[in-house]
Amino acid sequence: MQRTPFPPALHAHRWEGFGYCSRVSRAADPRFDPVVLIGGAMQRKEDWGRIEQGLLESADVVCPDLPGWGEADLLPPQHGSELLAGALRRLLDDLGLERVNLFAGSYGTAIAYRLAQTDPERIARMALVGTMSAIPDAARPGMLGILDLIASGESELGPKAIETLMNGDPRVDVASAAVVRRILMLRFGNLTEEELTRFVANTQRLLERELIDTSVEPVVPSLFMVGEHDTLTPPELCRELALTCPRSWFVTMRRADHLMHLERSGEVVDLVTRFFAKREITGLPYTADVEDLRRVPVFT
Repeated sequence: MQRTPFPPALHAHRWEGFGYCSRVSRAADPRFDPVVLIGGAMQRKEDWGRIEQGLLESADVVCPDLPGWGEADLLPPQHGSELLAGALRRLLDDLGLERVNLFAGSYGTAIAYRLAQTDPERIARMALVGTMSAIPDAARPGMLGILDLIASGESELGPKAIETLMNGDPRVDVASAAVVRRILMLRFGNLTEEELTRFVANTQRLLERELIDTSVEPVVPSLFMVGEHDTLTPPELCRELALTCPRSWFVTMRRADHLMHLERSGEVVDLVTRFFAKREITGLPYTADVEDLRRVPVFT
């Protein structure tokens, strides 16, 4: 089923000497502010699939390749979320978008969080999937192991990527787990040299600094989502970050791991659509925990 009669428009952008791009798809009947999708460390603007198509039923959708992604210029690891948030701000200016909703996953959540700190008036609502303030010690060996394989010229990265990104406990029930494993095997097995270079730089960026500086509270309404079986960004760390936002909700999704957008894409679209449209998000069959944290005091 066609979500929109309009062909997507491609745009070129530039910030701090780095070139990057975006694709804008227009909804036939937009009901809330445009949604900007900011993906993980290897996620290209073309990779949103069902998430993009589902959101197009309710809003215009912007898929960027920010510096370090897809067709954009390589971003050396010494540059962090400050530069990337600036690049996103410039993109919004270029497209004439005064106010948007942000949907960000994993690596991309630090960029969304930073823009919410610096430009809250530009953001209607923000949904962050699989996030935390810093890479936990338990996840570092797996990420370093992938970098070691790349440095050694090893081409079989798929198994190590699956081990790092997915819950390996055979007792847990994750929706579409076998399909997601095949996707990861194909994706990591067919990386070009250029993509490998980008992945290394992005992974080093994650490992070399705190992902998110929580010293300034983002005041925009924010939804923090995490899979109940996520071992890379565990629910307790995602909730801890949610508590740094004074207008936040925290949701764990049943039968989901870190790659929730692939495992339960229909449910993810339903949840974020409800949130962006200011509809009820409690009592949904696919959620395990739903907490309104707006009234929870934080003691430091």
